[in-house]
Amino acid sequence: MATSEQPSNVWLKWGVLGAAAAGVGSLAVVTATAGLAAYFARRVVTPEKQRVDDLAILAVIPDGPRLQVVLEATADTIIDGTYGLYFNDSRAHAIIGPIISYVPREGSVTREVVAVHGGDLRTATSGWWTGSLYANPEEAGLRYEDVTLDLPVGPAPAWLLPARNPGHTWAIMVHGRGATRTEGLRAVPTAHRLGMNALLMSYRNDGDAPAAPDGRYGLGVTEWADVEAAIDFAIARGAKDVVLFGFSMGGAISLQTADQARNRKHVLALVLDAPVINWVNVLAHQAQLNRMPDYIGRYAQLMLTHPLGQRITGLAAPVNFKSMDWVSRAVELRTPSLILHSIDDDFVPYEPTAELAKRNPEMVTFEPFSKAGHTKEWNVDPVRWENVVECWLRPRLGRHGLPRE
Repeated sequence: MATSEQPSNVWLKWGVLGAAAAGVGSLAVVTATAGLAAYFARRVVTPEKQRVDDLAILAVIPDGPRLQVVLEATADTIIDGTYGLYFNDSRAHAIIGPIISYVPREGSVTREVVAVHGGDLRTATSGWWTGSLYANPEEAGLRYEDVTLDLPVGPAPAWLLPARNPGHTWAIMVHGRGATRTEGLRAVPTAHRLGMNALLMSYRNDGDAPAAPDGRYGLGVTEWADVEAAIDFAIARGAKDVVLFGFSMGGAISLQTADQARNRKHVLALVLDAPVINWVNVLAHQAQLNRMPDYIGRYAQLMLTHPLGQRITGLAAPVNFKSMDWVSRAVELRTPSLILHSIDDDFVPYEPTAELAKRNPEMVTFEPFSKAGHTKEWNVDPVRWENVVECWLRPRLGRHGLPRE
């Protein structure tokens, strides 16, 4: 909400709160604490305008008609599976396959190059790693229609990928923070085998859809209204109900949609990949990863949730973390939910997922993976991922989801 206080007075109030949280009396320490917490809080809710090429491409080696790529060895690049490597300021990308060799002492890993799109990988020196293999449905060999969703923030592009023999249940793919609708392309073949048309949506601040007035992520508190509009679109095009596929923050958004949307009665089920179940847990984990003292993380959370923090974070309204704590709200979740989550996820810890499933086994099925990192369960073991989703969803689709004769 708006406040008539001057920025200096706001900072003074945060300084007093910071002193109490940190247990220190030095004004210099309080100022440093407030500054670091403010930086962390702003980073959480501020969309990145462009991905940074932060992965070194050390060499590209001809292998007959194919290529091999030598990459900097990181926690992501040394995990087997199939991934995307974007380069040339995200204008081009390659699909990267199995590991050929890994030399820890040199800090390098050599992998197979499956395909290259839009550029010459041999001239690239850096890029960024992702679980999204394709830049568009055409690259994945999927038929699609460009459609427009009427979101509360304005018209937004989406892809509609029709199943060959569709039923009346649609799949709506909700991507994660910092990702785009391409993230859902991995799940489309599974949706199609189940007779579901797939709608891959964009939402506020993701770089495809219009920005929100404050230009900030709501972490699920605001974005669910965009999914509500996507459900309206599906119903208007003949769907009877929908299954929401949510990835990472898209999982938090999907949970809020099933809880808050006026058309939530049409949400038949949730399929969530590495979802944020409890933001407080995630922020505490991220603060720890960045070697911040616990009180810095707590102070940043306070800035995100308190009205005074709006001047610091740029949020139009505070974030209500309690409404998105599905461990505490476990019994309130009444939508059948399948959660696929790697136990070594280094970005969104899996423990809240496991606890939610423990507290609400009637509604929640937890399928743990390992050695997959964050939202890369499909990349590590696509056969298992697809089989689990298909076997869990098929009996729940009922007559609406069965392909029409």
